[in-house]
Amino acid sequence: MPSELRGGREPDDDSARLNIGQVLDQLRPDFPTITIPKIRFLEDKGLIKPERTPSGYRKFGAGDVERLRYVLTMQRDHYLPLKVIGEHLDALDRGLEPPPVEPTVPTVPTVALAADGLPSAESFARRDQLRLSRRELVKIAEIDDELLAALEQFGLITPRAGTGHYDTDALVIARTARELADFGLEPRHLRAFRAAADREVGLVEQVVAPLRRGRDAGAAARADDAVSEIAALSVRLHATLVKAGLKRG
Repeated sequence: MPSELRGGREPDDDSARLNIGQVLDQLRPDFPTITIPKIRFLEDKGLIKPERTPSGYRKFGAGDVERLRYVLTMQRDHYLPLKVIGEHLDALDRGLEPPPVEPTVPTVPTVALAADGLPSAESFARRDQLRLSRRELVKIAEIDDELLAALEQFGLITPRAGTGHYDTDALVIARTARELADFGLEPRHLRAFRAAADREVGLVEQVVAPLRRGRDAGAAARADDAVSEIAALSVRLHATLVKAGLKRG
């Protein structure tokens, strides 16, 4: 049993502390379905107790990450309820050994629950400083001015307000539109994607609005986490529904 599990605390070392996104990066190779709300839920249940910065952000030590691994493993491989897992952790904290457990039923292959390379919550939270001129965007995306003009006409690409430059999202959209054009899909056909995206954005903003109105120090951070997580989940759901529909067809 990992020694880091016992007590769940390490000596103070800010350089060794991880934010919640870094924790997800460590856990996802073994637990592809782990999410920020899941970690928050386990924290609410008292199974982990990460430190908080003055602004409300969570900071995880090695012991917190190992406890998370233990909890997730007991759930996935042994189907133990959280109450029992909590008793195991309490025993470890007191220097005892929890009772041995064995898998009770066959487990679902990890590949069945893999995210198939879909965007993660971190990809939605990530920001870059890429700024491209119109000429650079056309050249790098390997499109012509006519296609870019059409994409702008139908609201699929918009330059940054006040600068006229284009960002990473514009580059990805332009390249994707070019590849779809090879199948005969023109920008006017892509308006449905724009409309669907706007509806999803509206839904996310509606869900997160109460979090943004919070007055405590961590309200903004929780709202940003929720936006990224919901966005990633909505993309996963949308992609899986499309895949399932094509299989039926």
